[in-house]
Amino acid sequence: MANKNAKISKKRDFDNIFKKGKLARGNFLIIRFLKNNENINRFAFIVSKKVSLKAVDRNKIRRRLFEATKEYKKIPAGMDVIFIVLPTAKQQKFLEIKEEACTLLDKIIKNR
Repeated sequence: MANKNAKISKKRDFDNIFKKGKLARGNFLIIRFLKNNENINRFAFIVSKKVSLKAVDRNKIRRRLFEATKEYKKIPAGMDVIFIVLPTAKQQKFLEIKEEACTLLDKIIKNR
């Protein structure tokens, strides 16, 4: 479950996850994940300007992903997860984004 305080914000954490982490890929989302040494899950959502030039649209996608991770209860404690959004996500509805996010989170639980 996502917690507002559980964000990945330091550059060294991002670099570590991109270097050592595993990858799960969907139709319009990519997840990078790595086990951390803490007892909480930390999340980051990357939505570039390639997805949309409007900050309103990018933030809408971020909010939808945050809500999808907040409702997902199966992820074990101690994971760092980065969601990378592909440009085709802009046309997707909330339920499609939620379904894709949950499917990818299920994959990372199996690949732990």
